[in-house]
Amino acid sequence: MRILISNDDGVNAPGIAALHQALADYADCVVVAPAEDRSGVSSALTLDRPLHPMRLANGYLSINGTPTDCVHLGLNGLLEPVPEMVVSGINLGANLGDDVLYSGTVAAALEGRFLTRPAFAFSLLSRQADNLPTAAYFARRLVEAHERLALPPRTVLNVNVPNLPLENIRGVQLTRLGHRARAAAPVKVVNPRGKEGYWIAAAGDVEDGGPGTDFHAVMQGYVSITPLQLNRTFNEALESMDGWLEGIF
Repeated sequence: MRILISNDDGVNAPGIAALHQALADYADCVVVAPAEDRSGVSSALTLDRPLHPMRLANGYLSINGTPTDCVHLGLNGLLEPVPEMVVSGINLGANLGDDVLYSGTVAAALEGRFLTRPAFAFSLLSRQADNLPTAAYFARRLVEAHERLALPPRTVLNVNVPNLPLENIRGVQLTRLGHRARAAAPVKVVNPRGKEGYWIAAAGDVEDGGPGTDFHAVMQGYVSITPLQLNRTFNEALESMDGWLEGIF
């Protein structure tokens, strides 16, 4: 089996090296990742300029684009043979609840949704790399176990690992996405020449984080696994909207 590994922290991030090391003796792994940190770009594609793959001394492929660019190229002509699975991460920082809407880590996995095997996105709940071995351990175990899954096509597994040593992890839980409250207002700054600018503020606090959610699981010391699908159609609303269209045309 061939696995395409990507991330949004950049090709030189410690998380992608840990993920590659964890999977290298399990499958034929190829790393295609952004040349720099592209966190928060979601599923953006670069359409205003060409992308230039560059092979690094360690064999990784660096691309001057987004995580989705990397996987898109990797699955559509850049790599031969074509990979059979996409694994993204290990992200330094959580991707819980509404975070998946913005996450480049999750977006890289979503770009692998067309393959027959499920895609994985792995995140560690820390900006520090101290407990990366814990996340790498679960990445290996879960990817190894993927053939026992019976999932619909285009399913992505979003995995969040508590920032704990392996011996302190309490177990693994299947979860749903929780929800955050609205983020704080952007922070206004003014440069020495009087020009205004704005920093995007931190994500909102947890609003829906009860039992069964990814937030609750990781806070209790469990690895959270949330199956995701791309279909965002609000099917339950279709029937109630029928009457609303009367008289429109």
